[in-house]
Amino acid sequence: MSRTSSARGAGHSRLDLTQDVALLTAAVIDIESVSGHEAALADAVEDALRALPHLEVTRNGDSIVARTSLGRAERIILAGHLDTVPLPTVAGSRGTVPCSWDGGMLYGRGATDMKGGVAVQLAIAATVPEPNKDITFIFYDHEEVAAAKSGLGRLERENRELLDADFGILLEPTNGTVEGGCNGTIRFEVTTRGLAAHSARAWMGENAIHAAAPILARLAAYAPSTVNVDGLDYRESLNAVKIHGGTAGNVIPDACVVEVNYRFAPDKTPAQAEERVRELLAGFEMVRTDSSAGARPGLNVPAAASFVATVGKEPLPKYGWTDVARLSEMGIPAVNFGPGDPLLAHSDNEHVLAADIRACLDVLTRWLK
Repeated sequence: MSRTSSARGAGHSRLDLTQDVALLTAAVIDIESVSGHEAALADAVEDALRALPHLEVTRNGDSIVARTSLGRAERIILAGHLDTVPLPTVAGSRGTVPCSWDGGMLYGRGATDMKGGVAVQLAIAATVPEPNKDITFIFYDHEEVAAAKSGLGRLERENRELLDADFGILLEPTNGTVEGGCNGTIRFEVTTRGLAAHSARAWMGENAIHAAAPILARLAAYAPSTVNVDGLDYRESLNAVKIHGGTAGNVIPDACVVEVNYRFAPDKTPAQAEERVRELLAGFEMVRTDSSAGARPGLNVPAAASFVATVGKEPLPKYGWTDVARLSEMGIPAVNFGPGDPLLAHSDNEHVLAADIRACLDVLTRWLK
């Protein structure tokens, strides 16, 4: 599925990697790439990278890996996903495609998550041909969907030899601050059973929705922990995120399912997180439906220390799950660092300041020269 070539592609959008990085971000946004439809953007990225003689380029599906081979003492990864969530459906939303400008603010789907970061990667690839560390640039598909479809996971399975590195930076939005590691996430379906009956004769049945009340009570009473891991405080959360049951307005429900999500600090394995939730909800029928390990901060290697010093801000924890966890599982310490406010990701008015994209590029350029 993978291929390596020096030939340039043809017949698709061209990206000028030497233009202002904010304008480059706009150009990347304008190539729509909702998950499952990344091919056009992957083509444009591949074409632009193959034009750079200092890079060795490999494509696997709609994921692209480009590497320098300068014999440096360290190799680092700069990684970002090409896909976005679906376009807004609300009329008048500005976080869509094509993008739009409002002064120095750029609106469009992926402006925050994470085409600003992708543009920074591309700009570094074009403007820093002889970095002080060897660089592996990774642009991958299918991040915003089920983990089984992840382009980064596919690269790990099929091109693992291309991913070896001493340190990684995932250019997810962090407001230009280093965010170390990430919480893990695990989900369950907790089911209560009852007996169906006509609601006019409710005493003939057993209400499964009412039986779910103790589940909600235990979750509401649960005090989430804040756990210090390698100097960063990770705040956990355990919540009901969805509930469904019943068949009709005149029927006592015979089943109810509460979906529960636990975001756990990276001091725990998924198995330990599962044990904690099962202890809290003991006595109920539970099925685990999804699980992803967290990642420790990744700040205990020389490259991380020098990068944090260049950024010049105190590192923070990453509460949400990101692919730093996947890099960590490969034995690559990694952090999140990129332009944009993560709270705007996936929103109908997704936007990023041009100045923030330029500042992110400036930090990485100074660190790599």
